Amino acid sequence: MTHGPRFPDLIARLPATVPFVGPEEQERASGHVLRARLGANESVFGPSPKAIAALQAADQEIWKYADPSHFELKTELSKRLGCGHGNIVFGEGIDGCLGYLVRLLVEPGDAVVTSDGAYPTFSYHVNAYGGVLHKVPYRDDAEDIAALFAKAAEVDAKIVYLANPDNPMGSWIDGATIEAALDDLPEGTVLALDEAYIEFAPEGTAPKIDPEDPRVIRFRTFSKAYGMAGARVGYAFGAEPLIKAFDKIRNHFSMNRSAQQAALAALLDDAWLAEVRGRVNSARERIAAIAEANGLTTLPSATNFVAVDCGGDGPHARAVLEGLARHGVFVRMPFVAPQNRCIRISAGTEADLDILAEELPKALAEARETVA
Repeated sequence: MTHGPRFPDLIARLPATVPFVGPEEQERASGHVLRARLGANESVFGPSPKAIAALQAADQEIWKYADPSHFELKTELSKRLGCGHGNIVFGEGIDGCLGYLVRLLVEPGDAVVTSDGAYPTFSYHVNAYGGVLHKVPYRDDAEDIAALFAKAAEVDAKIVYLANPDNPMGSWIDGATIEAALDDLPEGTVLALDEAYIEFAPEGTAPKIDPEDPRVIRFRTFSKAYGMAGARVGYAFGAEPLIKAFDKIRNHFSMNRSAQQAALAALLDDAWLAEVRGRVNSARERIAAIAEANGLTTLPSATNFVAVDCGGDGPHARAVLEGLARHGVFVRMPFVAPQNRCIRISAGTEADLDILAEELPKALAEARETVA
């Protein structure tokens, strides 16, 4: 008799789910091509032309394995971050780095703290390694750092996850507040500070923390402002003993040769980064104007997306989202009430936002009929 694989009990008990359904899958399900891709917080403005040139040049040597130490990229990053090579580790986007951190620190039954409705991939990793998630609600549509740290003390958490700026609401906490709050972080708890959107945030949002501070590990990415989401280039930086431990478990060849060269070129092109920031600012203003023209309000954002309050509850916002999808506009929404009264719209090109302006009134009208 042929038997199937013998899954560990933990894996067998996990639901067959993934954090996100991609727009490609939505297109296949509906049979329609999306006209405006405004849901995944990618940079529709793309990477630096210098990064594209570096990528194309490196492709000629794609037969070679990449440098698993990421020496050149670490050299440039260490200058900018004020740390050494030993303080930086790379992974498959922030998602991959978060997974490695959880694997390093969390055993079955260990407590981990996050916000209810925060970026779901972190929780996905915690569940996969048998950690016990403790969640605190948002306060005024923003992450509540005091409540997070208090809960960590209550449950003896191994990790506290905090995104700053936050996804899905776009809110942010100033760096000085985070610095002061560290005094309340329980001993033995590590703050996983997700800074995926830090390049879009106001000056002073990034806290000033010694890279060797063992209480904090910070995560950044080339997927957002640098426009390289498809390359899967993320990194973490923190105290050298923790970062060195990643070598025990990480995929040392997770980033391919071409992606390394493209990321380095992107990092060196500060002029392009400034241009992208300007375009994102303009897009956020346009999204707010479109929302206002339809009687909706928007939340302040320090990211490349805007949370739009649809003026009702979760089912109403879901109906708006589904209506937009039927009309070829891909957006997403928060998962948890009361934030799920909103939809989340990524910065787009003028053409993308013209389509949004055309289709949002139709989706709103259909949603009012659906939930009436």
